[in-house]
Amino acid sequence: MSLLPCVEVNPQQNANAAVIWLHGLGADGHDFEPIVPHIQLAAGVHARFIFPHAPKIPVTINGGMTMPAWYDILEMSIERSVDETQLRASAAQAIALIEREIERGIPANRIVLAGFSQGGAVAYEAALTYDKTLAGVMCLSTYLATHASIQPTDAQQQTPFLVQHGSQDPVVPEVLGQQAKQWLEQRGYAVTYQTYPMAHQVCPPQIQDISQFLQRVLPA
Repeated sequence: MSLLPCVEVNPQQNANAAVIWLHGLGADGHDFEPIVPHIQLAAGVHARFIFPHAPKIPVTINGGMTMPAWYDILEMSIERSVDETQLRASAAQAIALIEREIERGIPANRIVLAGFSQGGAVAYEAALTYDKTLAGVMCLSTYLATHASIQPTDAQQQTPFLVQHGSQDPVVPEVLGQQAKQWLEQRGYAVTYQTYPMAHQVCPPQIQDISQFLQRVLPA
């Protein structure tokens, strides 16, 4: 499997942690790059931030227009109808990036997987089916698209999940974030759920909360 092209933001010192962050539909790996300077990590933690670019594919809900996407969305009903084969393929690509970080000397328990919107659905699938314990998982303004079909391993049973959502999100309604949280909690996962008075976006108080989460799961 060839690795996805990525934007990388490397620390000034040798990396001892990594954050792999998947963008949303129609965006690219540069989308969350400007957030990095605003994220505060614990002293002594030098994280490499990796922002992969999704491939460009036709997206049904956008009239078949070709754009960066992790998988096709077939309809925009509250339940969503997505191409699960493509989603699982994207999850495999995310896992390949995790494995590359391990090869570079970062253990799995020092790697955080994050995703926004479509990228968050991939992050859920990748993390829950991965066989090594991660430091944490961040799922932002997203949903668990494969809740009916996913076959999770036990590796993330103790891994902290941060689920964040905008209460005014018109693209991915907050109820979908709440459903994902409930799915995780019913299966014994450790979930922190946070909501903000925002739409389908990221806001400054949220970045502060992300910093606190990363300080907790990536200690010095």
